[in-house]
Amino acid sequence: MHIIINGSLMVPLYEQITDQIKTMIRSGELKENDNLPSVRTLSKELKISALTVKKAYDNLEAEGFAVTVHGKGTYIAAANAELLLEEQKKELEADLEMAIQKGRRYGISKEDIRSLFELILEG
Repeated sequence: MHIIINGSLMVPLYEQITDQIKTMIRSGELKENDNLPSVRTLSKELKISALTVKKAYDNLEAEGFAVTVHGKGTYIAAANAELLLEEQKKELEADLEMAIQKGRRYGISKEDIRSLFELILEG
């Protein structure tokens, strides 16, 4: 499993881990009953606190994407890929709405915002 974290982002590390695991589930890279790395293993691999990885796994479990079996590990739960995709789209929509509102506060025209969006999409 390949997870990349970026300490310079405004997104907490545990959310970055959670989001990337959800994306792997949606893409089929991770399937039901696949074993996630242990908290200690992933924390060493990513060079972050085990508590951060534990929080990510706890969030995945609370949202129904993972199941932890005491003494055995954390596994991917049966997930509805369409529901996950819809959740991710809602999050993206909220982020885009915030960016558009920020552009409007700065007095940037609709056309310039649209042009910036297209430029970013092409990049």
